[in-house]
Amino acid sequence: MATYNYDESGQMAAYFVITFLALILIPLSLSTLPSRKNKPVNGCQCDSCVQQRARLSKVEGHKPTTKAIFIAVGWSIVFFLAHRVANTKLDNKVYDPYEILGIKLGTPEKEIKSHFKKLSRLYHPDKVRATVNQTLEEIQNRFVDITKAYKSLTDETIRRNWEEWGDPDGRQQMSMGIALPTWIIEGKNNIWVLGFYGLIFGGGLPVLVGRWWFGSRQKTKDGIAARSAAAFFKSVTDSSGMDETLGMVVRAYQWECQPVVKDQDEFKRLEGEISKQSGRQWTSLVNTLKDENAKRALVLVYAHLLRLKVASSALQKEQRRVLLHTPTLLNSLLIMATSRNWLVPTLAVMRLHGYLTQALLPWHSRVAQLPGVKPNEGLGESLDQFVKTLEEKADARIPDIKKATEKWGKLDVVDASFKVIDEKTVTPSSIVFLVVKLRLGAVEGVELDIDTKENEAKDYEFLNIRKDAEDVAVTPGWAHAPYWPANRKPSWWIVLADPKSLRLAIPPMKITDIPYARDLPASRPFRSYKVQFQAPPNTSVNPWRVYIVSDTFVGPESEGSVPVTLEVVERKADEVDGEDEISEPEEDSLAGQMAMMKGQRVKKIQEEESDDESGTDDDDDGNDSSSDSD
Repeated sequence: MATYNYDESGQMAAYFVITFLALILIPLSLSTLPSRKNKPVNGCQCDSCVQQRARLSKVEGHKPTTKAIFIAVGWSIVFFLAHRVANTKLDNKVYDPYEILGIKLGTPEKEIKSHFKKLSRLYHPDKVRATVNQTLEEIQNRFVDITKAYKSLTDETIRRNWEEWGDPDGRQQMSMGIALPTWIIEGKNNIWVLGFYGLIFGGGLPVLVGRWWFGSRQKTKDGIAARSAAAFFKSVTDSSGMDETLGMVVRAYQWECQPVVKDQDEFKRLEGEISKQSGRQWTSLVNTLKDENAKRALVLVYAHLLRLKVASSALQKEQRRVLLHTPTLLNSLLIMATSRNWLVPTLAVMRLHGYLTQALLPWHSRVAQLPGVKPNEGLGESLDQFVKTLEEKADARIPDIKKATEKWGKLDVVDASFKVIDEKTVTPSSIVFLVVKLRLGAVEGVELDIDTKENEAKDYEFLNIRKDAEDVAVTPGWAHAPYWPANRKPSWWIVLADPKSLRLAIPPMKITDIPYARDLPASRPFRSYKVQFQAPPNTSVNPWRVYIVSDTFVGPESEGSVPVTLEVVERKADEVDGEDEISEPEEDSLAGQMAMMKGQRVKKIQEEESDDESGTDDDDDGNDSSSDSD
């Protein structure tokens, strides 16, 4: 039977805590290291984006997170316990009489007595003089240890127990240590230990479980409040535009992260400035809001869309918190629209991402995305026309604008088509792939030499892999977003819809890392993306359209729209007969005999007459005719 003893010095408990914390802190600390594989290494180099990234690095660098605090406290405890263990003197040396006398195991008793006499003459207290580094007490203790060792080894029973079991008392029971210091089980500390256990298991654990349980019930899997999701479901319609979408988003802040306004004077100033610049649109939207939290969120969002400078640092933090939560709300609203296959609200939600990123209202000029351009400049002009006009005027903003357009890129839809593996046509209920070939910044007027055979082979290989995007070396980077309060990586949605019925054909797919045309080889100047779905169960001709919508930029330059037609036809009869003919076994084969017994069709063998047989028949006919004539 094993005996248990508590750690009197507390060292085992320290080792246990250090090991437990190390198992948690090491992987957690490694996860905080920057990843070189997926982290964008470059971005827009315009002055506005460079200054914005510098501000974000300061804000994010000085912002302590719960994870960072836990790591810092955990490592502090580990270092404290390690220092304590390293500086604690332990006397855990096992008593060994053979080592004390300086003899080997199994030495005869006669040699032990002789050796003891020699040690007595050397270490007897009457014959050893005390020195500076050695006291009289130490000399006596040493001789006492030698005497005890001698007596234990001169006893036959004790010496045999030492040699066989390593203990003077013989075989011992197993002893196990518990990594808890003795003060935990001392009677005077019972009230504190029980109180601590009661606080953890009677109070802390139920609170954590309750918060997790009720928090999961109050939030959806998309990370928004359940009441917000219910409001989205009731409010969105098949004709909801961006104005209605923005109103639904700000109304949700009465249940979401509610903004707390501390600087009322600055808040009122922003509200008055917004009312002057927006006019009727602002008034009609404010009148529909009854909750004060929703109104505060609307003021902070509109101040961002109008690019108003917020002087209060407290309001800047609240505005940042509200804006960073809007993509979560928009994604949930997008799920509501796509679940009903409504095209108009789906495109509105997607495009509102870009307007929020670039700090623009729907009636502003889209060329205001360029650095240094105001929202009322270049209304109705395209980006190329506006930049050309500025170049003719030798505008001072041209160098900075060109830096932004280098990382912008005009979206070019090279091709969009439907493919079926190993089939030339789309048959009912077959697995179809929508293959879209995209690139950024195509050079107009330059025809690229494309190897058709090589591309067909790569297209076929791409259809047979599980990845949604073709493997292409793409250098990621931050997008041009000088007003968004976080670094932005551009993304796009692929939407397949019926423009006549305004309904989605399949759920949209989000893609990233569209390469620039200048970085692609001339033989394959695009990157392929595919969306898998099942064809309609009946034959039909479906005139659909593919929409490529950006979540970062605004305008037709950053989007694409291509008409596509999905024609579902029945398999041709000659193709079916041809396959049956190939699959039919021959008549003289074993499979053919089995098929004939089952009443199935087989391929019959046509007997060819040999030349000898035909000649014999002719001869026989000639003989017969001659005999008849005779």
